[in-house]
Amino acid sequence: MDEITRLKRKAAEIRMELLTMIYEARTGHTGGSLSNTDILTVLYYKIMNIDPKNPKWEDRDRYVQSKGHSVESYWAILADRGFFPKEELKTFSQFKSRLIGHPNNKVPGVEMNTGALGHGLPIAVGMALAAKMDGKSYKVYTLMGDGEQAEGSVWEGAMSASQYKLDNLVAVIDRNRLQITGSTEDVMGLEPLADKWRSFGWEVVEVDGNDISQLVEVFTNTPKVAGKPTIIIANTVKGKGISFAENVGAWHHRVPTKEEYELAMQELSKQLEVLV
Repeated sequence: MDEITRLKRKAAEIRMELLTMIYEARTGHTGGSLSNTDILTVLYYKIMNIDPKNPKWEDRDRYVQSKGHSVESYWAILADRGFFPKEELKTFSQFKSRLIGHPNNKVPGVEMNTGALGHGLPIAVGMALAAKMDGKSYKVYTLMGDGEQAEGSVWEGAMSASQYKLDNLVAVIDRNRLQITGSTEDVMGLEPLADKWRSFGWEVVEVDGNDISQLVEVFTNTPKVAGKPTIIIANTVKGKGISFAENVGAWHHRVPTKEEYELAMQELSKQLEVLV
């Protein structure tokens, strides 16, 4: 099995896991977790230099999930990579569970608590700047939502990253064009988004954020320009992988019914069958 097929299979498996978590917990952010699954799969199974047995390893790459509400894919991947037992996924959003509805740094592998949007990029800027000051070679990755681009702290972080020439910083926007109250362009228009980031001194790359091959290529070849931080605008589909949830805003935090869950699992199983 070639590497791209392996990653595609892993992404389908993670989608099945996160959907089960949400269905059993009766809560969660389904659409956004499905849209960012391919991004996290490539980062955690191909790109990032990490050690699940030593999550505080000083030279590890750092990942900050600024888009904290779409945590289910993140939990599923951390468990699958061995940061904590898979059995613990069954406790998602249960009383006294560590696996709450946003990243929680009491869980191995999680760098920072996130949830209030707009915090991830400034935190990642600080981590990347620390690496430069300490002469370390690790990279820092952060994932933002597109609705999150309305937060002023995002742009303060963007200015700082450019000022300090943080080419060890890679930010990703999950550009699925839907947020909790509707279309991003109706709620708070973002376009021309790429031009805005270029004007802040970033190297901008646009990709299909649900295309494993494109993601592997772009992440493998960052930084694109020495002395410049990189922003990847990942054009994704909210609800990706489940036909009746794709591009449907209501699936932002909808929990599937028993019939919907079974149908979704059938669709994902068929995806696995062809990936051999």
